[in-house]
Amino acid sequence: MSVHDELTSVQRCLDDLIRSVGRLEKEMGSGGLEMRRVRSDTNHLRESVALLREAAPAPSAPQRRPDLVTISDTPYDPSLWVDTDDEGLGARDRRAP
Repeated sequence: MSVHDELTSVQRCLDDLIRSVGRLEKEMGSGGLEMRRVRSDTNHLRESVALLREAAPAPSAPQRRPDLVTISDTPYDPSLWVDTDDEGLGARDRRAP
């Protein structure tokens, strides 16, 4: 599983925990120290998961192959290269090293 899949799974479990704590709080009341601690811990977990989501690297998009470019078989215009040297062979009027 990817990091984002794992974070989504953790978020789902955390949402279930928050709902369960809410139901428990209705039955037991929210005034006791124990219930306040459980509620506080649940809120801390929610904040921590939110921070993890922000710190997680962005999901990488699938690599898209670049569009193919058709190259014509017709020869290039020789006037394009009249002022250039042949690479690695030196100038036209001199010998190669």
